[in-house]
Amino acid sequence: MSHARITLDRDFTIADVPARLFGSFVEHMGRCVYTGIYEPGHPEADDQGYRKDVMALAKELGATVVRYPGGNFVSGYNWEDGVGPRQDRPVRIDGAWHTIETNAFGLHEFVEWARRADMEVMEAINLGTRGVDEARALVEYANHPSGTYWSDLRRKNAAAMGTSEEPFGIKLWCLGNELDGPWQIGHKTAEEYGRLAQETAKAMKLVDPAIELVAVGSSNRRMPTFGSWEHTVLTHAYEEVDYISMHAYYQEHDGDAASFLAEAVDMDGFIEGVIATVDAVKAAGKHSKQIDISFDEWNVWYQEGLDTEDQPDQVAKGWNTHPRLIEDKYSVTDAVVVGTLMHSLLRHGDRVRIANQAQLVNVIAPIRSEEGGPAWRQTIFWPFARIAELATGEIMRLAVQADQVHTERYGDVDVVDAASTYDAEAGTVSLFVANRGLEEPAEVSLDLRGLAAKSILRAEVLRIPEGGDRHAANDLQTPEAVGLVPLDGIRLEESTEGAGVHLSLPALSWSVVQLKVG
Repeated sequence: MSHARITLDRDFTIADVPARLFGSFVEHMGRCVYTGIYEPGHPEADDQGYRKDVMALAKELGATVVRYPGGNFVSGYNWEDGVGPRQDRPVRIDGAWHTIETNAFGLHEFVEWARRADMEVMEAINLGTRGVDEARALVEYANHPSGTYWSDLRRKNAAAMGTSEEPFGIKLWCLGNELDGPWQIGHKTAEEYGRLAQETAKAMKLVDPAIELVAVGSSNRRMPTFGSWEHTVLTHAYEEVDYISMHAYYQEHDGDAASFLAEAVDMDGFIEGVIATVDAVKAAGKHSKQIDISFDEWNVWYQEGLDTEDQPDQVAKGWNTHPRLIEDKYSVTDAVVVGTLMHSLLRHGDRVRIANQAQLVNVIAPIRSEEGGPAWRQTIFWPFARIAELATGEIMRLAVQADQVHTERYGDVDVVDAASTYDAEAGTVSLFVANRGLEEPAEVSLDLRGLAAKSILRAEVLRIPEGGDRHAANDLQTPEAVGLVPLDGIRLEESTEGAGVHLSLPALSWSVVQLKVG
């Protein structure tokens, strides 16, 4: 039996909960777009070919902002290919994923999909093979009202589609993608990218001064240029951009579940390292504005999905349209890790103001769908959905005292990982808590300072199902094998400060508790 004590003090807050922290990502990769969010002719397709079953799950997921169209895809993408009459759009090869892109789905289709899904669009531009002129043209096409070449072309194309001719009003823009990576089309040095980002940002903001821009940061913490890349890029572009990006993916290696369950320790360190670099550039350059973080790609993934029997290597199989790529099946273990990664993002919500789980459907995704068939929730759907729903108000600065579990990669870490929010207007506290212990349950006491628990509004747990193991997952045959169930081991307890809460957490579990407080 493990033990932990969590103390929450009403006066110890981190920041307001950023609405954009609960973002997702749609890339022209595999079946994310085609047979994912878009499948004309499907029984659930609407008048524009969007799958209503997938959209319903996307709304339930609670994603607030969605990044598009990539990802690696964007570094070789001509945005003009995806606008205008479909019959006139060119068919292209996509070098990033070695596939054929039909361009049947493009900017107008995505903006309309996002509008129907109640999500803000975060648009990425191609700074791999293209540059300043194409970027400013795209901003004019998307956001300028009318009376110019590009804005009038948008209105003409929208009218032909039967959608609104009004400006798209896209506020968030990514200045390319992972251009520090040698795998990227148009890979650049930090100096090359920093100057290009600076000049592109200037040109884009001359078209629309209200937009917010994200500069490309390191593709991951293990890049040989990590730290120096951010420093060089921001030395050039600090005044022109508003965010620096972060990307991180995690997976279990060689059955080392204990280290995998502690990956939020790595995310914490990664975030704090980038913040330190950003603030060093701010100080050295005597800047007054603050650059924040857009963690616009994160998730658990298993890249070998590219080479499994049902997802063969793309180069070997030739050029195909929307093949299966990285359609990972997620387990209970993966869901607990995703929950803790979201805790890390919340804990740093004062500086991580945007985050996008990659991707939304089919490709390393919380939602799966089959062509002509149903859609369903993966295990990782649940922590995201509940945190997106219940994390409101202010992020609390928790004090956690917990027993330790040993890991090969991170040494001794807390067996219990937690994050919390307090909504003064609603009078609620939401606690998100994981038990990393693979075998032992955890007894957890939540002490409230300056607040008292009046009642338990919700208590749910994601755990290993009866008769299952930590690899239990949802799939086409058993789409509801793993989900949230009532957390039985919870009770209010009186203390000198008022009523607190005692939790009994099953081994390897992620839980959410919402309290009415006064």
